[in-house]
Amino acid sequence: MSGPAGVTALVLAETVAGGLALVFVTPLWNEVRRGFFVLTCSILALFSAAVWGSVSAGRVTGDDAGTWSLRLALALTFVLLAVVVLLLVRRATWARFVGYAAAPLAVGMLGAMAGTADGSWLVAFLQLLAGAAFLGAVLDGLLLGHWYLTDRGLTRTPINRYTNLLLVGVALEASALVLGGFGPTEATPEFNPLLTSAGLASWIALGMVAATALIGVMIRITLRGPRASAVQAATGFFYLAVITATTAEFAAKVGFLG
Repeated sequence: MSGPAGVTALVLAETVAGGLALVFVTPLWNEVRRGFFVLTCSILALFSAAVWGSVSAGRVTGDDAGTWSLRLALALTFVLLAVVVLLLVRRATWARFVGYAAAPLAVGMLGAMAGTADGSWLVAFLQLLAGAAFLGAVLDGLLLGHWYLTDRGLTRTPINRYTNLLLVGVALEASALVLGGFGPTEATPEFNPLLTSAGLASWIALGMVAATALIGVMIRITLRGPRASAVQAATGFFYLAVITATTAEFAAKVGFLG
């Protein structure tokens, strides 16, 4: 993959993989109603379809890793749609089983995308996993914060958990940025020249990660308040985290593909 379409595919794939894994591997299934999973999996299915479109637009002819990325993105889209359908027809047990099966498929998609990187496959794969944890915690935390508006009896345990996961994701993402280095990337007319000179993109990414860390701390402090409005305020902070985290990942992936 190459160009802005390739970078977009990477960021969207991280979001889908992270959002999917953190929904199904946490105890959330026993804490919130079925409608939350319908909402989340529907959004993830749309994102997965967007991954397929972006990979298709940015794929380099003859690149096997790009071809597998395309196939796995398409397969993941259909699996996520199957989860949504099963939830809608109230087959929750089957939906959960298929959701668990979709998680390794999403990780496999990241593994294929790591093969498109200009460098070590292992380093690239670890960077994508870190980005998935980072963006997945942000997206799921935002959606969960909105769900409190429909489920007034929901305890603070789920949103506190996702706040902790966000802070863990920040640490992983910062480590991935350091692992990737801060050197300049090859100049190309497809990107703003500021992003490809003097390693500026990596520094922008690191700054946005730091901003996300600050937002995570603010969410943690806000949730200590006893009023219901504390969750609403925390959700507002998650909105900001979506902006800073997504900006960080786009900047971080400018030099990923070479």
